[in-house]
Amino acid sequence: MSSYDKSSVMKFHKGGKVSVCLPKPLKTKDDLCLAYTPGVAHAVKAVAEDPAAAYDCTAKPNLVAVVSDGSAILGLGDLGALASIPVMEGKAVLFKSFGDVDAWSVPLDCCRQGGASTGKTDPQRVIAAVKALAPQYGGVNLEDIAAPACFEIEDTLDRELDIPVFHDDQWGTAVISLSGVMNYAKLAGKELKDLKVVMNGAGAAGIRICEMCKAAGVVNVTMCDSKGTIRTDRTDLNAYKARHAVETSAKTLKEALVGADVFIGVSAANVLDGEDVKKMGEFPAIFAMANPDPEISPLAVAEALKGRRYIMVTGRSDYPNQINNVLGFPYLFRGALDVRATTINKEMKVAAANALAELARKEVPADVASLYPDENLVFGDGYIIPKPFDRRLFVEVSFAVAKAAVETGVARLKVDLAEYRADLERRNLERA
Repeated sequence: MSSYDKSSVMKFHKGGKVSVCLPKPLKTKDDLCLAYTPGVAHAVKAVAEDPAAAYDCTAKPNLVAVVSDGSAILGLGDLGALASIPVMEGKAVLFKSFGDVDAWSVPLDCCRQGGASTGKTDPQRVIAAVKALAPQYGGVNLEDIAAPACFEIEDTLDRELDIPVFHDDQWGTAVISLSGVMNYAKLAGKELKDLKVVMNGAGAAGIRICEMCKAAGVVNVTMCDSKGTIRTDRTDLNAYKARHAVETSAKTLKEALVGADVFIGVSAANVLDGEDVKKMGEFPAIFAMANPDPEISPLAVAEALKGRRYIMVTGRSDYPNQINNVLGFPYLFRGALDVRATTINKEMKVAAANALAELARKEVPADVASLYPDENLVFGDGYIIPKPFDRRLFVEVSFAVAKAAVETGVARLKVDLAEYRADLERRNLERA
């Protein structure tokens, strides 16, 4: 029986996956007076006089709200806020385990009435709820909120709050995917601007992957949705898709894919076959990230491209080159929180992707390699993306993000970057 069967999973989840851990003692009368009345009044007055004092005398600077309305839970659809809690608690576990960021599940019942789904997320209700709870938190991680409402929600909150707001479904996959595209270009001996990229899937992840690729220098991107290529002559495009419409004679995904260097899929299982990938460029990269079943299976690609060089990427942990968001969000927030950034901007996201790409080119420590005995973790076609348990991520990605925040003027703390890197390395050793 699989260790992931229902019985085993429910046993693991019994009692939840998060709890409050007290960093200060509460064992004496003095402890009680310091933690609560009368001592706490001093902290209250300090924050009332200077709101920035909340970063010195509350949990705010290292606390992230993991927010969902449950309208797009994993691949399960709109199951509501209550059903989203196991995923949001899981996200909090990943925040703490990988980035040493305290996080708390915040389910918002904003698209249900009397327990029944209204079938549509109300962006304004979610925005209002998050703004109301924001004072406690140093950052907000949005999760499993359906498109297109998720775009308006994130854009508005990012603009109106002075703390980082990050929708991982949009940007997490985009950051990791970009790192893979960067390393593909390196192996192919090409510049990003010279790549021909074809994408399938124009929802939250697809739109943001396209934006990230363009921000890093990719020029030639053709996106596809369920109706075919996103072209300038189509009249059924929403505003987010229309921004990426191109002039092309290709009407379908299969037509667009001819001669492409890179395929990026965040769509549905089995939309491609072996003949499709054969028609790609001489050295193709196939990022088939639909879960649990990719747009084309690695086995089908291996059979179709037998004797040819190619790169295969999926969203699954049982194949090499996995796009795993845990490579990104814990460290994006770690770096942003450490310099009290007001946002996580494009420059910080591209910096994270660059750091990931560069780390994959370095020699892999023996302890990491031992966790993957069936893989050859040497930079090349079978290894272009770091592994989640590579502890160097804590330093390399967090530092790159913080540095970009400082250089783009969104960091509120004055930081000596050399000292900050040394501090990250010290903290990483303490966490070992």
